[in-house]
Amino acid sequence: MPYKTTPDAGDTRLLLRLSLWPHRSLPTRGFVWFIGGTASLMALPLFALIGTSAFWGILPFLALAVAGVWFALCRSDRDGALLEVLSLWPDRIELVRHNPRGRRQEWAANPHWVSVQRYPTGGPVPDYVTLKGGGREVEIGAFLSCEERASLCDALQDMIAAARTPV
Repeated sequence: MPYKTTPDAGDTRLLLRLSLWPHRSLPTRGFVWFIGGTASLMALPLFALIGTSAFWGILPFLALAVAGVWFALCRSDRDGALLEVLSLWPDRIELVRHNPRGRRQEWAANPHWVSVQRYPTGGPVPDYVTLKGGGREVEIGAFLSCEERASLCDALQDMIAAARTPV
């Protein structure tokens, strides 16, 4: 599952920090290979046209196609740059969502009054997981797979229950 739990050494009261991000199926190395392979395969038909006027007629369109693939993959990569950070203290739970285009959303509540809700159906995605408290209900991990959301729901319930118990 694309998430990581880390204790923060700077804040001794922090019980847990959970970072969630979408799965990235195309790493940078794969991007380079894909663009290189696409450009190479699109250039193969041009070899038969070298020295003709048709070569110069087709070349701009092939270059434009490779540039379009490049742009689409870069845009997809930027749109996937999403991060949700859940921080849990004995008296506060905070969810901060860093959206792809720089917009930041925040939610905070007392963990004693927070409940984790899982909606098997009826949400935007199956097994939709939300945190309810502080007068609001916010989604968490909607970009995860169904199995990952179910696992996240169970883990969140355990984490919040542990925060409620006195030390």
